[in-house]
Amino acid sequence: MTTPQIRPATGAAFSRILGVGGYRPVRVIPNSEVLNWIDSSDEWIRSRSGIAERRWAGPEESVAEMSVQAAGKAIAQSGITAEQIGGVIVATVSHLKQTPAIATEIAQRLGCGTAPAFDISAACAGFGYGLGLADGMIRGGSAEYVLVIGVERLSDLTDTSDRSTAFIFGDGAGAVIVGPSDTPGIGKVIWGSDGSQRDVISQTQAWDTAFAKQDAVNGVGEEQKWPALRMDGQPVFRWAVWEMAKVAQQALDAAGITADQLGAFIPHQANMRITDAMIKALKLPASVPVARDIAETGNTSAASIPLAMERMLESGEARSGDLALIIGFGAGLVYAAAVVTLP
Repeated sequence: MTTPQIRPATGAAFSRILGVGGYRPVRVIPNSEVLNWIDSSDEWIRSRSGIAERRWAGPEESVAEMSVQAAGKAIAQSGITAEQIGGVIVATVSHLKQTPAIATEIAQRLGCGTAPAFDISAACAGFGYGLGLADGMIRGGSAEYVLVIGVERLSDLTDTSDRSTAFIFGDGAGAVIVGPSDTPGIGKVIWGSDGSQRDVISQTQAWDTAFAKQDAVNGVGEEQKWPALRMDGQPVFRWAVWEMAKVAQQALDAAGITADQLGAFIPHQANMRITDAMIKALKLPASVPVARDIAETGNTSAASIPLAMERMLESGEARSGDLALIIGFGAGLVYAAAVVTLP
C-alpha cells in the first residue's frame, strides 16, 4: 500500500511590510531628572550614549495598551482590517506575567478573531526575530497577514541607583503589518546567538531568587531590591561594533544590495557611538539617512527599530518604497538583520 502524501502548504511568493505604527509614552524623562538619581552630568550621558531624554510609561500605559495603540496605527496604514490578521507576534522582555502570553490579550482587544498569538523573548533583536517568523508564516501559507509588535516597559526593570544603566532605558511600542507581495520586500533574515556571552546583559536575579530573599528578610533588616537589568558595557560595545557590522554586511549581501543603494539605515537604538562605528565599518555613504531615535527615546529594546522606522517615515528622512537595512542586537547575546522595503 502506497503511503499517502501530505498536501504541501502553499503561500505567497514573497512578503513585505505594509504598515508601521508606534506609541511613545506621555511622560518625558530628560537627563536633568536622571541627574537626581546618579552622580553624573548631561554632557557625560550624551557623550556616552547620545541620549538627551527618554519616555517612561505611566500606570495606564501597560505593555498591552501601548501595543494596541501602535498596532492600531499599523493596521490603519496597511489598509487591512484586524479580522484579516492571521498571526500576532509580540517581542518583549518586560511583560512581567509569565503566562498567558500578552499577545493573546492584544489580539482579542484588536479584534483579530482566533488568530494564533504568542510572545517571543529575544531582547533587542526581538523585532527582527518576529519579522523573520512573519515572513516564513506568509510564504509558508499559514497566514496571509501577520502583526509583529516590539514593546517594552524597561522602566520597570531599571535600577535608578545604577550609574551605568539608569540613563539608558525607555518605554514604548512599535508595530508592523507584514503581508503578501508580488516582489521581495523582506530579504533573508541573518539571525543568531552567542550564549557564551549571555551574562554580559542580564537581569540581576531570577524571580524565584528574589522572592526567596524576600521571604528570608520577612520585612525586617535588609531591603530586598526588585530585579533589574545589568550590562557590562565594554564587552557589549566591542561585540556590537565588530561583530554586528559583519552581520549587517551579511544581510546586505544576502539581499544582493550594496550600501549605496539603501534609502535608510535603521539599527537598534542602543548607543549613538555604536551606530557611528557601524556606519564607518559598513562604509555607508553620507547620503544614506540613519535613524538616531535614541536621542529622544532612549533604548527601547524590541520596540526601537519599528519606532525609529515610523519616525523616519513621518519626518520625511526616509520614503515609502525605500530599501532599509535593519539590525537588532542585545541580551543573549542575540542578533537579527535584514534588508526591507519601507511601507
